[in-house]
Amino acid sequence: MKRKFRLTRTTDFKRVRRFGKSYAHPLVVLITSPNQEMTVHVGVTASRSVGGAVDRNRAKRRIRACIEPLFPALRPGWDLIFLARKAILKADFKDIQATFISLLTGAKLLVEDT
Repeated sequence: MKRKFRLTRTTDFKRVRRFGKSYAHPLVVLITSPNQEMTVHVGVTASRSVGGAVDRNRAKRRIRACIEPLFPALRPGWDLIFLARKAILKADFKDIQATFISLLTGAKLLVEDT
């Protein structure tokens, strides 16, 4: 994912977590917040409850791999944070992709074409 589409600053993460709306799933949690720009910014995080550094990085890579093909279909003007949960490490990739589609559809963030 290109750097201009990432949430990188701690203040951005805190703002989205504080004022955003969350959508939970056993594999991942989605937190959304509208932004002033007409672009989508995505942040990915995994806490220590997911596992050690290797497991956390693997979980974040899986999340980024799932969001990458869906990125063009996202509605502009939103900041998104994806929080990994421990179950994402053992889930099949197809299950993770289906989870992302259901979460983004539930949050009404996917353009109707997909």
